[in-house]
Amino acid sequence: MKRSGEKILTTHTGSLPRPRDLLDLVDAKEKGDLLDLERFDASARAAVARIVEMQADTGLDVVSDGEQSKPGYATYAKDRLTGFEGESTVRMQIDLEEFPEFSSQATARYQYVKRPACNGPITWKDFGAVQKDIVNLKSAIKETPVEEAFMTAASPGVIALFLNNEYFPSEEDYLYALAEVMRDEYRAIVEAGFVLQIDCPDLAMGRNSQFAHLSLEDFRKVVELHVEVLNYALEDIQPEQTRLHLCWGNREGPHHYDIPIKDIIDLVLRARPAAISFPASNPRHAHEWKVWRDVKLPDDKVIIPGVLDTTTNYVEHPELVAERIIRYAGLVGHEKVIAGTDCGFGTFARTSRVDPKIAWLKLKSLVEGARLASEELG
Repeated sequence: MKRSGEKILTTHTGSLPRPRDLLDLVDAKEKGDLLDLERFDASARAAVARIVEMQADTGLDVVSDGEQSKPGYATYAKDRLTGFEGESTVRMQIDLEEFPEFSSQATARYQYVKRPACNGPITWKDFGAVQKDIVNLKSAIKETPVEEAFMTAASPGVIALFLNNEYFPSEEDYLYALAEVMRDEYRAIVEAGFVLQIDCPDLAMGRNSQFAHLSLEDFRKVVELHVEVLNYALEDIQPEQTRLHLCWGNREGPHHYDIPIKDIIDLVLRARPAAISFPASNPRHAHEWKVWRDVKLPDDKVIIPGVLDTTTNYVEHPELVAERIIRYAGLVGHEKVIAGTDCGFGTFARTSRVDPKIAWLKLKSLVEGARLASEELG
């Protein structure tokens, strides 16, 4: 994984807007109505080629496949693994329970998201999907050279957060069973030459849903377990080949029950990945840059603070982006900061509230802001 030098590197969190024709095919696949798999594969391949080209044209340094083939960053596992034929259950996040009228509008976008429970043994049933994603990104960066490329993969913890356990005797057993299988995907991504981003919203967002009933002390024990399982899944992969994304949920909403980053960051830093990506611009967490006054970032780690909010159609001014980058650089060192986004622009295929064209304008502002910050930092 490259680090910033004289120039502050830019990246994002993984998912990017999908073209309309691919969205329709993703929907059809989710509903079980897709008959022409070759058409889907061709559309996904073309979308990845185009999305890499667009990232390069925008000036982003570290690019991804935009998660173009996936219906969602975590729930895609249900299509690739056995054992997910149980009833679908949706856990409401507790900050939404207090506002039923707002929550009904907010959750309507998720009607396409299927979340079947785990009701059987977990093995691979379609590892070929992983290989197709790898081939598509390899082909795209061959045509459009970039500084570095990464691919995202769901952590055991976030899969368990979205897809309930109805089979294993304990949550710990479920997590380790997921880790045993998902480590194949993790290795394949790294062996293909890409940086692996592990998506771990469970480490923060889990406090507001699956584990809302727990005390802070007990939730920290959950985070410890999830980090332990993640480290087990990554034990054969060098830390510098991986990055971790921490998140409280990529949605507009009150978020007033979000756990402060200061309450979990010590545990998150125990995870093997060498880079930690996290939201740092939305109105609930933008103030948390202050935590790095007191938390010593290990020498072997870097941070990827989000300097763009991914839930609104405001386009951040490049000077504001630069201010945010410089603030973090002043606390941990500019070589330990990569400029990123709060979360993805297509976390689930049809759930983003940000217009696709505006998303790209925001990313241009990210690149320009990083340029301004690099000049000021010298």
